[in-house]
Amino acid sequence: MTDERNKAALAASAAKPSLLDGWNAPPNLVTYARIVLVVVLLVLMCLAGPWGEDNLPMRWAAAVLFIIAASTDKIDGWMARKYDQVTEMGKLMDPIADKLLTCGTMVVASVFGELAWWVTVLFLVREIGITVMRFFVMERPGGKVIAAAWPGKLKTVFQCIGLSMLLLPMWSLDLRVPTPAWLTAYTWATQVLIYVALVLCLYSGVVYLVNTFGGRKGADA
Repeated sequence: MTDERNKAALAASAAKPSLLDGWNAPPNLVTYARIVLVVVLLVLMCLAGPWGEDNLPMRWAAAVLFIIAASTDKIDGWMARKYDQVTEMGKLMDPIADKLLTCGTMVVASVFGELAWWVTVLFLVREIGITVMRFFVMERPGGKVIAAAWPGKLKTVFQCIGLSMLLLPMWSLDLRVPTPAWLTAYTWATQVLIYVALVLCLYSGVVYLVNTFGGRKGADA
């Protein structure tokens, strides 16, 4: 009986895809490039100062870079599916790249007083917790990286749009006092999008935990 169990364990181990399989596939290289862009983005944000008041061109550059980095998320996923290069590394690193981009941006924004800390903290707790859970799932017998599902993907869309609007220094287009109505509406829309993303963030995190421990497909991003 022991030999049979050992054979079954070895067979399961052999069938489990290695995390390093296809690590250098083109879609994964795009993901790595996005991580590099995150570092550049955060440096630009810091140099630009709160709301970009210290260096307005750098703030515009940071906003454009954020939009580019967020948009390329679809490129690596599309490449992986089209050319049948979906890998465990890609399924793990793609959402991590998203988290580094969005969470890093929110931390700097909160330091500068552009975004409430409680919003950033809730995002961080959920994102870090789910990332740790992903590694936990991978270490279980027969465990695989759980790919993103629709609640988490929708969260990412709202979050990226909201943060893009937050980063864009629209205030510089109209310096009149009092603040013009369009700028007030723009600010409110930005906050609403971020709060909607927060609700989806917490919801998808709960769904992920329930489905993971229930043995079903997760719903993270």
